[in-house]
Amino acid sequence: MFRVVRTPLDIHELVRYVTEASAGAITTFIGTTRNNNEGRKVIALDYDAYPEMAEKELRRIGDDAKKKWNIERMAIVHRIGPVQIAEASVMIAVSAAHRDDAFQACRFAIEEIKKTVPIWKKEVFEGGEVWIGTQTGQPLSEADLRQRSS
Repeated sequence: MFRVVRTPLDIHELVRYVTEASAGAITTFIGTTRNNNEGRKVIALDYDAYPEMAEKELRRIGDDAKKKWNIERMAIVHRIGPVQIAEASVMIAVSAAHRDDAFQACRFAIEEIKKTVPIWKKEVFEGGEVWIGTQTGQPLSEADLRQRSS
């Protein structure tokens, strides 16, 4: 399960998806919108994506994790559109025979998502807003903004 969606996320759906009789561990990660960033009071986030490419990258991350660790199943779902404070924007669930593999694969997945998946967020804060590219925490360049609007 590797999806980009516009609806609220449900961790129980991901856990059900990765549950396997052969798995002795399931780890989860939930990324939520916090109310502050770099000294600014954050009001909300608004995510945008190239959904087809983002889902392809999420699948690649899952395939890479299976090659590195002995995991049974992985699910990654990322939300796009407006995400309010304390709401989830990304969820990951991983099942494995042993906890260490599940933990490592889950950590790997969130780090890779932030580096490679074509999802951008607009941080709306008191007094303004800024687009942040490929979730690295860096503002998009003028060239990136032009490309997104074409």
